[in-house]
Amino acid sequence: MSKSNKLIITAALTGAGTSKSTVPALPVTAEEIAADAIRCAKAGASIIHIHVRDETGNCTMETRYFTEAFRAIKAACIKEQQDLIVNLTTSNGPGTDELRLAHLEELRPEMCSFDAGTMNWGNNTIFENSPQFLEKLGSQTRKLNIKPEVELFDASMIGNMNYYIKNGFLFPPIHVQFVLGVPGGLDGTIDSLNFMLPKIPLETTWSITGIGKTHMSMMLAGLAAGADGLRVGLEDNVMMAKGVQASNVKLVERAVTLAKIAGREIATPEEARKILGITRK
Repeated sequence: MSKSNKLIITAALTGAGTSKSTVPALPVTAEEIAADAIRCAKAGASIIHIHVRDETGNCTMETRYFTEAFRAIKAACIKEQQDLIVNLTTSNGPGTDELRLAHLEELRPEMCSFDAGTMNWGNNTIFENSPQFLEKLGSQTRKLNIKPEVELFDASMIGNMNYYIKNGFLFPPIHVQFVLGVPGGLDGTIDSLNFMLPKIPLETTWSITGIGKTHMSMMLAGLAAGADGLRVGLEDNVMMAKGVQASNVKLVERAVTLAKIAGREIATPEEARKILGITRK
C-alpha cells in the first residue's frame, strides 16, 4: 500500500512511436514539449517524462534535442512560475549505448528511465537493454545523483531489477513504473498487477500505466491497489474514448479526477520529491 495519501501524476508527453500525423496534439518540437509540460503541470502533473524527435519527427537519442527540450521546459517553468520534475528517457532509440547515456551527463536531470530488460516489443522489434548497458546506466545514475525510474514491462524484469540491486547498480529505495499492455510484455490486467506487485522489494514506491485500451483499467487498478503514482500521456494512449482523441492535458485532468474520487490528494512536485527521495537540483 502507498505510504502517503499523495498521488504522483506523471505525464509521458511524446514517446517514440506516436505519430503527429495521426495525433495532431502530440508535442514534437522543444517549444511544443515545453508548452505541453506547463499545461500538464497546471493540471496536476508533478513529473514530465521526455522522449525527443528530430526535425523529421523521428525518434532520436541525440543529446542536442534533449538539451533543447530540457532547457525549454526549465525556461517555461521559470516564466510560468511552475515546478516540475523532468524524467529523461534512456530508451533504445537509434544510436549506441554511449549516446543513450550522453544527455544524462550533459543535463543531470532529477530522474531518468531504467528499462530493466530486453523484450520483443510489439512482436515486431527488439527493445534492447543489455546487461552491460544497464550496469553503465545504474553506475551513471549513482554518479550523477539521478533517480532511476525502473520500468517493468514483464515479470522477468523483476528478477533483473533485483540483480542490479544486489550487485550495487541500483540502490533502495527503488521507484518502479509498471508499463503493462505492450504486446510482448505482460497484459494490462489486474491479474498481471496482482502477480507482479508482491514481488517488488519492500519500501518500493510504484506507479502504473496501461498501454492503449488498457490505460483506464490500469489507472483504476493502481488506485485500488494503493499506487504511489499514475502515468498518463500520449506516449501510452491516444484516445479518451472510442472516436475521441486525447491530449496530454486531458489525460492528466482525467487522472486527477479519478484520484480525487478515490480519496487521493495530488502530490506537488516538492511532495513527489519527498516521496521518491529525490534531492532537488
